[in-house]
Amino acid sequence: MKVLFMGTPDFASNILKNIIEENYNVIAVITQPDKQKGRGKTISFSPVKELAIANEIPVYQPVKVREEENILLIKELNPDIIIVAAFGQILPKELLDIPRYGCINVHASLLPKYRGAAPIQYSIIDGEDETGITIMYMDVGLDTGDIISQESLRIDKNETGGSLFDKMSKLGSSLLLRTLIEIENGTSSRELQDESKSTYVKMINKDMGNIDFNDSAIRIERLIRGLNPWPSAYTYIEGKMLKIWESEVVELNLEEECEVGVIVKIEKDKFIIKTGEGYLAIKEVQLEGKKRMNVSAFLLGYQLNIGTQFKSRKG
Repeated sequence: MKVLFMGTPDFASNILKNIIEENYNVIAVITQPDKQKGRGKTISFSPVKELAIANEIPVYQPVKVREEENILLIKELNPDIIIVAAFGQILPKELLDIPRYGCINVHASLLPKYRGAAPIQYSIIDGEDETGITIMYMDVGLDTGDIISQESLRIDKNETGGSLFDKMSKLGSSLLLRTLIEIENGTSSRELQDESKSTYVKMINKDMGNIDFNDSAIRIERLIRGLNPWPSAYTYIEGKMLKIWESEVVELNLEEECEVGVIVKIEKDKFIIKTGEGYLAIKEVQLEGKKRMNVSAFLLGYQLNIGTQFKSRKG
């Protein structure tokens, strides 16, 4: 089976790695164009490109894969199957019709729920108890194709975007390998998605991490976990950004009312903030220009006071 792989980030590279290790004939890789990174504007390769180069697999990086010259290239490659994982572009029907086994996508949710670009993060932010992997045949819609296989995964109460990402990548790789065998043997199934149950999620951006303490403590705690490690949740104190890496919802009985975003209690290893509903204990932080650290270490070098209020902007 000649495989053309399309993907970009770590999630995709881990899946590609397993395909290579199982000795599938990966004839080429298509990934997003290189990006400039950091203040020095150095060129950064995608994880998929780095892995392909290490395994001497040809790499193509079209700005728009739907352009005619790229369609012709893929026709010349003549893949038996196209495997897509977090590629970042929607494929046109002309491309989908090329491989005899079709184009299949490894999607990090239990479709039709959480179609779109960031299902892993949103499953945590929304407080889901479980998520999973879907292998699906691709069509011209956004994650709307027929389901081939699915496998669910429980979400731990302390799960972060990063830890769930690692689990989902492993699950996606193992489910894909089992599904490829079924596709090649002609024993795979095909199930329409239930459109009445579909939901979509938008792309994650840095602004999403700006904490609004008018939200409930439960929602803020989930946001902090979901956006860890990227783009991270943050607030501002005395004009400096303070990233919050770990928190915990706590119960607290106070006689006096106070504004949201205000510190109401300071302990050795945490400080507690009033939110729109409930209280949030902050346990790990990173002040702008400093290293990430637990609150006990942070308090040794930074003076916090009861009544200090965190803000949503520097000013």
